[in-house]
Amino acid sequence: MQQNQSQPWIHAGTLASIQEKGHKLIHGGIAVFYHEEQVYAVDNRCPHLGFPLHMGSLCDGILTCHWHHARFDVCSGGTLDPWADDVPSYEVKIENGDVWVNSQPKQANSIEKYKLRLREGLEQNLGLVIAKAVVGLVEAGVSAAEITQIGIKFGTAYGRGWNSGLTILTAMANVLPKLDKAGTILALYQGLLHVARNSSGAAARHLLKPLPGADVPFERLTEWYRNCVEVRDTQGAERVLLTAIRQGASREQLSEMMLIAATDHFYLDGGHTFDFHNKAFEGLGLIGKEHTEQTLTSLVRLLANPTRSEELHQWQSPVNLVAPLKEAFEQLDSLLLTASYSVISEADEKKIVEQLLSDKPLETVNLVTEVLKSGAHPAQLAQLAALAAAERIVRFHTQNDFGDWISVLHTFTYTHAVHERLRRSTHPLLIRAIYHGIISIYLDRFLNIPAAQRPDGSVVPPVDTSKPEQLLQILDQRQQVKEAARWTVGYLHAGGDPGALLNTLGHALLREDAEFHSFQMYEAAVAEYELWAERSDAFAARAGETMLLAATRYLAAHAPTPRELPHIAHIATRLYRGERLFEEG
Repeated sequence: MQQNQSQPWIHAGTLASIQEKGHKLIHGGIAVFYHEEQVYAVDNRCPHLGFPLHMGSLCDGILTCHWHHARFDVCSGGTLDPWADDVPSYEVKIENGDVWVNSQPKQANSIEKYKLRLREGLEQNLGLVIAKAVVGLVEAGVSAAEITQIGIKFGTAYGRGWNSGLTILTAMANVLPKLDKAGTILALYQGLLHVARNSSGAAARHLLKPLPGADVPFERLTEWYRNCVEVRDTQGAERVLLTAIRQGASREQLSEMMLIAATDHFYLDGGHTFDFHNKAFEGLGLIGKEHTEQTLTSLVRLLANPTRSEELHQWQSPVNLVAPLKEAFEQLDSLLLTASYSVISEADEKKIVEQLLSDKPLETVNLVTEVLKSGAHPAQLAQLAALAAAERIVRFHTQNDFGDWISVLHTFTYTHAVHERLRRSTHPLLIRAIYHGIISIYLDRFLNIPAAQRPDGSVVPPVDTSKPEQLLQILDQRQQVKEAARWTVGYLHAGGDPGALLNTLGHALLREDAEFHSFQMYEAAVAEYELWAERSDAFAARAGETMLLAATRYLAAHAPTPRELPHIAHIATRLYRGERLFEEG
């Protein structure tokens, strides 16, 4: 029989031969079965992990894979087990005692099918299903923003609100330009998997209604929102927020309203509250304003019962750090929102960072106030605070308690979030967040006593800049913090490509079963590095190196792990390519 090119048919043999054996493998990896006086054809690879289905069993129309016992309707290929995916099935016809199989599956994979499987993977918290869907969507050319949108929509619709999983997903979406295709797949997969884990078993989140009136001034709504947050009335806060959204408030206005309320108290929940708000607004920028209500209302629960740091002992004793900040805040009211800002000189930048790292907090508060009153842009000051916080990580001695890595990490990611927000808004009340950050930098000072020695680029061993993957080899061993830092400095001083290093650090993160804070560390370091790289002076160059060193040291301290998650993503990629995970032998 001559094959039609638009519908190529494969000769599977005679009906009698297939009846005799019960099954037959044919060209293209298709398994043909004779069952209950009918002939069926399906892909021979189990869609779960690739086990040959002709080695399974067929009973009562159900084809069972013997590797993990996934079950399939042999006629349609549909699975009874959601974690396994449907197996492609093929049309069969019999002519003159010969069996022919259409080489094109009845239902080919499509972008919509991959999106559906991604949503199902999120709903059922199925890592391999999520990984397969991500691989299929990326290979099909679907934008990262579109894939991210599916995750954020799901994560904000189920559960108690914005969480670490949604923060990871947004952070990873931000760094995708620094990653190759393999890194992109890993970043999206890990972010989406953490969203699924955070929402696993959670009920749908139903929004309240906005206030019926549509003529309340935005300034009054802001006042109401702050008052609701002050007394931890999250329901009232949500209704006010929804009212502002329905009235058409811009994203910048909403950001100011919510973050001013979040800074009415000091350093809420160790900085997480501000950081999560920042990530939610960044995520909203990725997925579109039509998702504003679902996304921003997911933040309100964070204000129900956060730790208010001004109530903590270390913020009041032995040095009262609360009263000087309140005095400084009173002076911020005189700062003009529309002022033309001056640039802090390179020499003054160095002095400010040195002061931020000092053990004299009251002098630091006064200096910050004077710098702001002199007309400096708050974002530049916030950038210097983030640099000082990163320097704490560079100087963090490995003799400290291991858990204290998170303390310096929290300060850095918080100051980074403040920097990002102040690049977009300079409202005087929002500037209070800088002060909260500088106090946290001060409180972290003992974690730099003794201080770890910063590698000297002029004396470190030579590094082969053509092989940035050497860093990954160093991180195959535990606690190679010093060695990894020396390699990074050696790489940079030998003229290595920072872009290749950022990609390598991304893989250092994504090849691990990383915990939440490692994702935060990498993304914040990448963002801060990129902003310093816009300048060409010596101070900026050293600041950029500080960011890369901080990321290297933190990731080295938290590697290696069992690497189960990247292994699952690797399996998904191999299955997509048609590789055989199971070899007969």
